[in-house]
Amino acid sequence: MINPISYIHTLRYLRPIQIYGRIWVRFHRPKPDLRPAPPLRKWDRVPADWAVRAPSMLGPDRFSFLNEEGGLTEGWNPTLHSRLWIYNLHYFDDLNAQEAWHRKEWHRGLIHRWIRENPPGKGAGWEPYPISLRVVNWIKWILKGNKPSQQMVQSLAVQVRYLQKRLEVHLLGNHLLANAKALIFAGRFFEGVEAEAWAKRGVRIFKRELPEQILADGGHFELSPMYHSIILEDLLDLVNLFGSYPETSFHGLPANEAARRMLFWLKLVCHPDGQIALFNDAAFGIAPHPASLYAYAERLGVYAPKHPLTATPSSEAAGLASLSFGPANLVHLKTSGYIRVDNGPMTAILDVAHIGSEYLSAHAHADTLSFELSLNGQRIIVDSGTSRYDEGVERLRQRGTAAHNTVFVDGKDSSEVWSSFRVANRAKAFGLEIKEVPAGSAMVRCAHDGYRRLPGKPVHWRQWDFGENSLIVRDVIEGLFTVALGHFHFHPDVYIESRNNNLFSVVLPNNKMILCHVQKGICRLTDSTYHPEFGMNCQNRCLEVQLDDDESLILFNWS
Repeated sequence: MINPISYIHTLRYLRPIQIYGRIWVRFHRPKPDLRPAPPLRKWDRVPADWAVRAPSMLGPDRFSFLNEEGGLTEGWNPTLHSRLWIYNLHYFDDLNAQEAWHRKEWHRGLIHRWIRENPPGKGAGWEPYPISLRVVNWIKWILKGNKPSQQMVQSLAVQVRYLQKRLEVHLLGNHLLANAKALIFAGRFFEGVEAEAWAKRGVRIFKRELPEQILADGGHFELSPMYHSIILEDLLDLVNLFGSYPETSFHGLPANEAARRMLFWLKLVCHPDGQIALFNDAAFGIAPHPASLYAYAERLGVYAPKHPLTATPSSEAAGLASLSFGPANLVHLKTSGYIRVDNGPMTAILDVAHIGSEYLSAHAHADTLSFELSLNGQRIIVDSGTSRYDEGVERLRQRGTAAHNTVFVDGKDSSEVWSSFRVANRAKAFGLEIKEVPAGSAMVRCAHDGYRRLPGKPVHWRQWDFGENSLIVRDVIEGLFTVALGHFHFHPDVYIESRNNNLFSVVLPNNKMILCHVQKGICRLTDSTYHPEFGMNCQNRCLEVQLDDDESLILFNWS
């Protein structure tokens, strides 16, 4: 049973439109508008190649989504799969995936099967988010030279009309931007008064939402590198679309400028292996790979700064602090709250952020003061990732504090995550200090108040000291508590073993070694799981450190 207090502490952050919007969406089902589709607009040029994902079609009616195979034997709303798997079935991402031309006839058959078997307004495929992604995917497919049937064109118009009556104002965030993008795509693909109204409405939403959703440092305000990548793709798609219809007006929508800032941010929250950090709801394989997004941006002439670790005169105004301490380069993404430190072969990405937008915390985890660490291009310390969205114990565990590289106090999460996408009381970071230490490297110190709601009002302080070949992590709890446990989750590809009670060897795949010395605290190795993709569960090891006299101190040393 859900604690009513959790409801109260969740609802108090919501905007009124989210509350009455949820009631509206739940009970209002608009009647599908089956009028003939508007005429198609002529475009001036074929768009540049879109960013691509991995193929998901295994056959004409068989698919692989979220590392789980399935087919259409149970129809378009199969009960044996999760809601997210069903949504993916209705997205039609494969139309524009790698080597899509080889599956063109499969795609054409699937489109017409969807039209026949999904009557307007019925089933998961007619929910606003799947409509939004499918409309864009169908139009992209057509713009790349695939001739649509009249049934497809008519279905597109019916879907867009239905969507505009069910915009996801109860969710806002990335969902509302997806809705608006579909309206703009449809508004340019079709022509006439009705189509122009779709485009104008989509542009209005973007112009209203972008200043809030895209932070000054370029990050998306939900603070998930995965969703950041999805929205970056959305903006690049709009730039691409605008180039195919240069004679039309887009009313000053700053898609290009916002995409540049988002590219800058993305480069800073990727590890040397080229993939994103797994903070909050994040997994590989949902958004296009960062390399695909960079290449797509180059095809469109959209460029991020080539040297993101170099300060520019506008850095402070842009919400960025770039500092150099001896051999260490440190960038503080001030408005989103992440810090990147590059020091020789080491890269660390620190989370000193709040959990994200106050009114939109669906994808937040209780991970304040967590961090990830790479050495010589190999991930060493990893956040546990995200493998599922369905409600249950495992979803809560993956969002909880113990699944991240931070401190878990008296069995409570630092932010009160509950249900699949809810957060009640939220941790706030404070007291951030960044400075050069005597050795010429960097020190970062920060605290959060997430445990002040507990009887002893404890506060967690963490300090990272970056040396030339070392990292020291010091945790302190101020206030009364019973047990505080720090967790350090290791990537499955590294091997960790105990040398004695407080000294551990961490062996990388290339046989290089890190020594991990727990200088203060009571430690043990435990089994854990790592989830770099949806539907993927990898066994890994976790170093658990119980604070001793309110403190723990861990030295990571490499040569």
